[in-house]
Amino acid sequence: MTAVFALATSLLWGLADFGGGLLTRRLHALTVVVVSQTLAAVVLGGIVVITGGWREAGPQLWFAVAAGIVGPAAMLCFYRALALGPMGVISPLTAIGTVLVPLSVAIVAGERPGLGQAAGMVVAVIGVLLAAGPRVGGASVARQTIVLTVISALGFGAVMTLIANASTTVTGLFLALFVQRVCNVAVGGAALYATVRRGTPALPEGGFAALRGSLPALGFIGVADVAANGTYAIAAQNGPVTMAAVLATLYPVVTAVAALGVLKERMRAIQTAGASLALVGTVLLASGG
Repeated sequence: MTAVFALATSLLWGLADFGGGLLTRRLHALTVVVVSQTLAAVVLGGIVVITGGWREAGPQLWFAVAAGIVGPAAMLCFYRALALGPMGVISPLTAIGTVLVPLSVAIVAGERPGLGQAAGMVVAVIGVLLAAGPRVGGASVARQTIVLTVISALGFGAVMTLIANASTTVTGLFLALFVQRVCNVAVGGAALYATVRRGTPALPEGGFAALRGSLPALGFIGVADVAANGTYAIAAQNGPVTMAAVLATLYPVVTAVAALGVLKERMRAIQTAGASLALVGTVLLASGG
């Protein structure tokens, strides 16, 4: 079950990142974050009401609040890093950094993966690095870009750990995800307001009419991101976090495959090899050996 939910997390995050990347070509990154998270919050609010999730409110919700504050900050650093440096460097570094936080927490807590799983972790991580298409040669990456990448990676990893501890029941998880989204909107909205005050328009050329046409895609991104957080929390609660964390961070492979299928981007040999290694690592991890 852990492997299935963790792989679902990678699929959902990979598709959400792909969709977000496409939309930020014509919309402000903060606008994408705020609108998509607002739509997700509306959907989750309805689910919480229907399932009675508000009854699960308790001290654990502070984990969701923390995740909701850290998440937008990490996303902003990530987008800024992508704007400053090559995606072929930023994406794999972020993926690897993301997995280190939940892995470290799990190992400190006493989890010890088997030999086969340990090998699978190494193979899968190398596969993600290669599948993201690392740049070989070329100009060095600026220190600011590296710092932003590290901050975003640690932030994403912290969100994974926090949301996994925000609830122990399914209905409680709906409430935790709702609280996280509300905090996401509050933090992202404040950042967007500050950006607009500095003179950067929040809406694309064409105003609300142009934004309205993107609402279905924005809704998909928000819901996919929420679902990914949920499936990861279930994976981490029902099996080894070491396995869940590694399998969940295979999302760059999904993004690369989506770009290949939709945008007809050609995968280089190193990316194909990386995707294959990631698959091998997945099999080893799922074997439970």
